[in-house]
Amino acid sequence: MAAAGVAALGLVACTVDEGGDPQRNQAEQEERIEPVFSVEDGEEGVDVLDPVRVSVDASAGEVLEEVVMTNEEGREVEGELAEGGAAWASTEPLGYGRTYTVAATVDGDTVQRSFTTVVPDIQANVSVAPAEGSVVGVGQTIAVRFGVPVVDRVAAQDMIEVTAEPPVEGAFFWLSDYEVRWRPAEFWDPGTAVQVKVNAYGRGLGGNDYGAADAATSFTIGDRVVATADDATKTMTIERNGEAEMSMPISMGNDRWLTPNGVYIIGEQHEDMVMDSTTYGLSLEDGGYKTPVKYATQMSYSGIYVHGAPWSVWAQGSQNTSHGCINVSIPNAKWFQEHTKRGDVVIVRNTKGEVLSGYDGLGDWNIPWERWKAGNADRSDQ
Repeated sequence: MAAAGVAALGLVACTVDEGGDPQRNQAEQEERIEPVFSVEDGEEGVDVLDPVRVSVDASAGEVLEEVVMTNEEGREVEGELAEGGAAWASTEPLGYGRTYTVAATVDGDTVQRSFTTVVPDIQANVSVAPAEGSVVGVGQTIAVRFGVPVVDRVAAQDMIEVTAEPPVEGAFFWLSDYEVRWRPAEFWDPGTAVQVKVNAYGRGLGGNDYGAADAATSFTIGDRVVATADDATKTMTIERNGEAEMSMPISMGNDRWLTPNGVYIIGEQHEDMVMDSTTYGLSLEDGGYKTPVKYATQMSYSGIYVHGAPWSVWAQGSQNTSHGCINVSIPNAKWFQEHTKRGDVVIVRNTKGEVLSGYDGLGDWNIPWERWKAGNADRSDQ
């Protein structure tokens, strides 16, 4: 029994020695340097654009020896350590819905924090027009279209940067919840260079929808080409940089389908096209048509084109016989298409029709500048 007691005492003494001095362990813990992280351990919904930061107290001689940030797949995130080692920051955008771990080493000790980035309900695609590198007319407006209805229009506008050289006054106007336009107060000057950047990634559109990726374009303004279709003379005159270049007889919309007055922006161009009124809500039974045409140049989303119409050559210059389009001969339609481009302007005047809607898609200039400039991001216009 005595021997057993001695053994037991020896075992107890050994256990106490392994634990060390509690007061010394506490002092070492208090002396351990704790870096400061910009994220909390286990934090959720972290902004993908905000740099993750780690810092120490440089005035106390503390130095970050190493900082490594990885995603859940082990891919290392790019970052930069400040000179002297007092701070580190990530230098690339993060991914949506990813989990990251930041490991910071100071004085031989490594401290970690893990967090998760924001998880959007929808990642919305964004497109911008006109196309990259294009040469367009003086009436061309800038269109930015989102893949979802935009809840926060102001936030969406704040994503968009428009730079023109020479500079111009311009403003935004929403044609729908999906699409915002930007245009200058007056037609562009020929030679103007324009750049558009849509910084959509990581930015909210409202309702927990975020941009899927950035978008951009750059384009140049070409010659000032303005065509005037005058119902009083049944003639269309085309001017280039202020000089008359061509004049041709026309036939516009008859009394049932009047051609709207106003300013039109030229859109798509088709050498051959089947014009189908049913796509615009007019059935064949109600006087509609499904007709192949040559050299169709778009003037409106609602189906108004300049196009070849050999069946109405007899009326061109004297009578209006169309469903709203500007009918010209095939040679004149070919000339018009070859001498105009996207963004050029057609002005229709003196018809019995109303004014083309500013919401048509190619009728932006029919919204007065003061109304356009005031904007409608607050939906007061809707």
